[in-house]
Amino acid sequence: MKIQPILLGIIWLFFSCQERKSENKLQDITKNKISINQEPLDLLEEPPANITSPKGMVWIPGGTFEQGAESSDVMAMKHEKPAHPVAVDGFFMDETEVTNAEFKKFIEETGYVTVAEREIDWKEMKKQLPPGTPKPHDSILQPGSLIFKKTKNSVPNLYDYSQWWEWKIGANWKHPQGPESSIENKDEHPVVHITYEDAVAYCEWAGKRLPTEAEWEYAAKGGFTDARFSWGDDETELSKKANTWEGEFPNENTVADGFENKAPVKSYPPNNYGLYDMAGNVWEITQDWYNADYYKEQSEKELAKNPLGAEKPNNPQIQEKVIKGGSFLCNASYCASYRPTARMGNSLDSSQEHLGFRTVVTVEMISDKR
Repeated sequence: MKIQPILLGIIWLFFSCQERKSENKLQDITKNKISINQEPLDLLEEPPANITSPKGMVWIPGGTFEQGAESSDVMAMKHEKPAHPVAVDGFFMDETEVTNAEFKKFIEETGYVTVAEREIDWKEMKKQLPPGTPKPHDSILQPGSLIFKKTKNSVPNLYDYSQWWEWKIGANWKHPQGPESSIENKDEHPVVHITYEDAVAYCEWAGKRLPTEAEWEYAAKGGFTDARFSWGDDETELSKKANTWEGEFPNENTVADGFENKAPVKSYPPNNYGLYDMAGNVWEITQDWYNADYYKEQSEKELAKNPLGAEKPNNPQIQEKVIKGGSFLCNASYCASYRPTARMGNSLDSSQEHLGFRTVVTVEMISDKR
């Protein structure tokens, strides 16, 4: 088992945030076209008449959009810019993040063991560490995952994430906050402590796949062209629209949105496409490699249709996938990642208390099953 936790001081969680005002435009969410100087594209906008929406999924109509943050968006990080034109064919997407109940069914039918539950292989682990790194005591090298721990006092240095993240032995999808916790009566909560490998295994069982970053962002925007949020551009609506951290992070949460930790799916209104929790609650894994230079490279090319993201990650030693949407820990002073354009890298084998996923299905995938 490979792992990049605070256990050995290796975790890649980077956030930043600022604030701005922008002009909100809602486009036709059926056709969802943006005026881009490009020849007409042969895009799948609506599903064929003989294709019905899979249970728990909604149709996202094909169209074109500007992926990435506007140059004037002071909330955005450098790796979210520049915005560049992208076209995507229509697809089906889960209404919600994959829940504990759905993941439990997968486990029961397959016997799959998640990465956070597996014994740690020191021989494999030390390949990722500097030569000569001493082996930690066996009492430390135990299966587990990262959990959030609220601090007692204010934290002057918000770049030191070790102050609120803790490596917890026994933490996994069945025990989100450690071995004493459980998911009893939490069937409708999003499953967490999921790695990329775990999400792909679920997708293979379900006959689905992870969304690309472009698909995810396009769907999250819900038909808006340049609004900062999935519901529009009114930041005062945040507590009504998303599960985030409101108050002083990471020591005081006012719980203005009703939840301090994860919320059951569908606790907040959906966006214009009928998708829930595309902002906050838990981060969601995509299939794209994370590369901080990818947007810059794309801006120098022609309009991309159904892009698959960067060809390779930034760091070959610690390979990361793009995660989207932010989580219940996002706060205006620390993390504005509840915006559709926000993105972050997460290593393939890292799991945390605020990381889950949702799936997509294309028309071709449904047709291939017949």
